[in-house]
Amino acid sequence: MNKIFILCLLLSLVGFSRLSAQTDSTSVASESAEDEEKLIRELSFVPMPVLAANPAMGFMYGLAPSASWMMGDDASTHRSSLVSSIIYTTKKQFLFFIKTNIFLKDDSWNLMGDWRYFATSQPTYGLGTGPSSNTLASNGFEYDDGSYSKGINEAQMMDFNYLRFHETALKRVGDTRFFAGLGYHLDYHYNIDDKLLGLGNDGIIDAGDTVTSHYAYSTYYGFDPESYLLSGISINGLFDSRNNMINPTDGRYGFISFHINPTFFGSDKNSTSLWLEYRDYFRMSQKRPRHLIGVWTYANFVTSGEVPYLDLPAIGWDQFGRSGRAYPQGRFRGQSIAYAEAEYRFPLMVNSDLIGGVIFANATTATNEDTDLNLFEYVDPGVGLGLRVMINKKSQTNISLDYAWGRYGAQGFYLNVNETF
Repeated sequence: MNKIFILCLLLSLVGFSRLSAQTDSTSVASESAEDEEKLIRELSFVPMPVLAANPAMGFMYGLAPSASWMMGDDASTHRSSLVSSIIYTTKKQFLFFIKTNIFLKDDSWNLMGDWRYFATSQPTYGLGTGPSSNTLASNGFEYDDGSYSKGINEAQMMDFNYLRFHETALKRVGDTRFFAGLGYHLDYHYNIDDKLLGLGNDGIIDAGDTVTSHYAYSTYYGFDPESYLLSGISINGLFDSRNNMINPTDGRYGFISFHINPTFFGSDKNSTSLWLEYRDYFRMSQKRPRHLIGVWTYANFVTSGEVPYLDLPAIGWDQFGRSGRAYPQGRFRGQSIAYAEAEYRFPLMVNSDLIGGVIFANATTATNEDTDLNLFEYVDPGVGLGLRVMINKKSQTNISLDYAWGRYGAQGFYLNVNETF
């Protein structure tokens, strides 16, 4: 499979190089086999093995290939990147994803892709942050006037299959660092098995039955609790002045994306949502650019209609799945969520950037509209530290190893390629 993946990757890169040439009519005649050969020479490929653990997946092993390459001259084109994983876990989960951030020649276009197939399991804890985030499940759900289902005082485990196809194309605006464009987004959850759900044979809720947060939300808002689909387009604006997309040491990043998910695109219900994101990097030393403080914040809101439970804003479901270190993916979920993180990065060698360290802290707040829980009523923090090992000096690619601690006994070890943000 590894050889097939490498072959497909090389063929894709050649295809992208030809697309880049076509986007600039003044350079069609000058593009040559020599240029394509140079592109392949500048390809950096790392077939990194995976041996790690985190709270949601247990012990993981597999392969995490990553690549970076150039689609034009270094002076006018940023380095493109691809991160992927083929992973199996001790919790019998299979995870496959490919995530790309591609800059065509002269940064004329920025193409962002996020493709996933998961046969996985994940706990859910209800909506919101703070001690009341699973209050309804703990007390039981009121299914009739004054009648309540059996309470749940543990994580609500779910098995499901998940297919995601997100692709966004952004055109550069003149000679600025602004980009604008459209995207298409498909999220399909199916074969959902709510492990703690316990209803009678007639499917009607009675005293003593167990109703989970997922089932209560899905039936209340009219979704099939065993499968649902979210499909739509996005309108996007991007500002990106980072000097290196893989390992930034300067510049800033801002992204706004408004999603429209109509039923005629396949969504189970009409809805809209808004994503706002900002990142910045502050150098602590001009002589050592990698000695810095990075900040990252985002907010995600359901702005109209209803979306399925597993598609609600949640930590760990950003494009690269890096938010919420210390907590299981999806631990905090709600109709709205706000997240912030700061990371202090520093070299550990006097005259080399080969090995570095990080100290980080994050905070999450989420809503539960059904219990009138608003943003910032409760904020759940996480803290951690990590090690960075540079595996490619030209692209500044790092292997990152982090350990984090959070509230409610949450903790986890994380192994990734590239910086968290």
